[in-house]
Amino acid sequence: MSQARSIAGLVAVSVLLAACAAHRDSEPVESAAANAAARAGAEEIIVTGQHVPGVIASLATIPPPPPPPPPPAPAAPRLMRMQEPNFPRPVQVEARDRFTATQSNPFRQVREEPVSSFSIDVDTASYAFVRASLTRNVLPQPAAVRVEELVNYFPYAYAPARSAAEPFSTDVAVMPSPWTAGRKIVRIGIRGYEITRAVRPRANLVFLIDTSGSMSAPNRLPLVKQSLAMLLEQLDPNDRVAIVTYAGQAGTALEPTRVADKARILAVLDRLGAGGSTAGAEGIRQAYALAQQNLDPRGVNRVILATDGDFNVGITDPDALKGFVERERAKGVFLSVLGFGMGNYNDALMQTLAQNGNGAAAYIDTVAEARKTLVEEASATLFPIAKDVKIQVEFNPATVAEYRLIGYETRMLAREDFENDRVDAGEVGSGQTVTALYEIVPVGGPRASGDLRYARPTPATATGGGEYGFVKIRYKLPKASASRLLATPIRRAGAFARLEDAPRDARFAVGVAAFGELLRGGKYSGTTSYDDVLRIAGGARGDDPFGYRAEFVQLVRQAKTAASMAQLER
Repeated sequence: MSQARSIAGLVAVSVLLAACAAHRDSEPVESAAANAAARAGAEEIIVTGQHVPGVIASLATIPPPPPPPPPPAPAAPRLMRMQEPNFPRPVQVEARDRFTATQSNPFRQVREEPVSSFSIDVDTASYAFVRASLTRNVLPQPAAVRVEELVNYFPYAYAPARSAAEPFSTDVAVMPSPWTAGRKIVRIGIRGYEITRAVRPRANLVFLIDTSGSMSAPNRLPLVKQSLAMLLEQLDPNDRVAIVTYAGQAGTALEPTRVADKARILAVLDRLGAGGSTAGAEGIRQAYALAQQNLDPRGVNRVILATDGDFNVGITDPDALKGFVERERAKGVFLSVLGFGMGNYNDALMQTLAQNGNGAAAYIDTVAEARKTLVEEASATLFPIAKDVKIQVEFNPATVAEYRLIGYETRMLAREDFENDRVDAGEVGSGQTVTALYEIVPVGGPRASGDLRYARPTPATATGGGEYGFVKIRYKLPKASASRLLATPIRRAGAFARLEDAPRDARFAVGVAAFGELLRGGKYSGTTSYDDVLRIAGGARGDDPFGYRAEFVQLVRQAKTAASMAQLER
């Protein structure tokens, strides 16, 4: 028996040596990772056996293995191809995300159209989607870039409002345009009154959650659960939350429940799973019905929709859904939209619902973005200080030849709509800032269109010759039906001679706008490059407690790389 064991051991060792020699010949270089994996595998292997006499006897007749072959002669030196630099390349993906394409606002002649009117926009969905695309080294489709949403993603240090009755402060700055010499940028900024938590109105919220099969990915329903759990922490014990879900059909997962019973709400959230088709319209109906059943006339009544927007059962026509949320808005229930996912994200529908539901649209691609929207900016997201907020700028033909509103293409209003209280507009939340930028051509500056043969210039000594224009802001208090008016002039005397002398926040906003214009194709950005954006915005980061502006600078670098590689591959 001992002799057989010795022979078996000798055979095993010989086979092992031969295998090692062959391995050395075929793979002269082995990575540390492979060695580690081999060691790990060896430690996990357990060899077991039993006595089989026939096998042991046959082992005694096996001749010893031949000696290993001699090592091969050294090969002649070869030229080795250098590994290509590992530049990130733009990922070519099928663009199935749906956005509404719009043309950038053109220059308008003041003598023909002296008045510009638009609804404010506090959505941030476009910025987060652009960031998600660039993080994957994909240049976003131009329709996904709404410049005003990029600019308004960032908070700005405008002066606080005086009171809830006059809920805005207005800040106007004029500075040189960085992309066209001789033109100027007019920055209009407002900041909403900040409601303290002690006097915050009660909240009656319905979480409307898409649990269809398209929401199964980790960055969809699982992220929805995390996001809404964060929001729950910002609510007061007497606030109420209900949960409606929809997939192939809609259902109530949680009847209205006081936030004091937080454990019950979280347990329902945790049990949600994804599967089936998407009956989004039926879910919206049930959510609004639940909100109406528990309507708080003195509180905030809001449906919060969390979805990728892929409605494919029931009413899928955006116009029909628009009419429904408009009617519910008139009854006192507003709608906010949280978008999730990439690849089949229906931004066009999300924008339609949010704009007509008196709410904002945000895009949640990470836990950090959920924290920004639903924790750091929870009051702004949930508690409006004004609704139907409109801005109208009248430009002075004595000092301004042309103007162009940068962004807000989907928010433009007819001149007469500004004073029409029946025309809906955006809302501003507690402490929220809103920024709008105009590029203007002063009289005598480089115009975008040619001079008219018979136009008579307006003398600079005419009424208002010391002003570029006049800003009017119209708004309603949250529970009011009549509008109020604020107004402020755009003075020539306060204009900055150099961009570098303008306030830091103004310069940063201009840099972000230039970035957005480049991503949209650069039709109105002149010779501005990504390096120019880095110089303007990078030099105006200032106080950046949450790192949003530093992140923006990194995004510009990523866009520059992606654009360069895309150019090389054409």
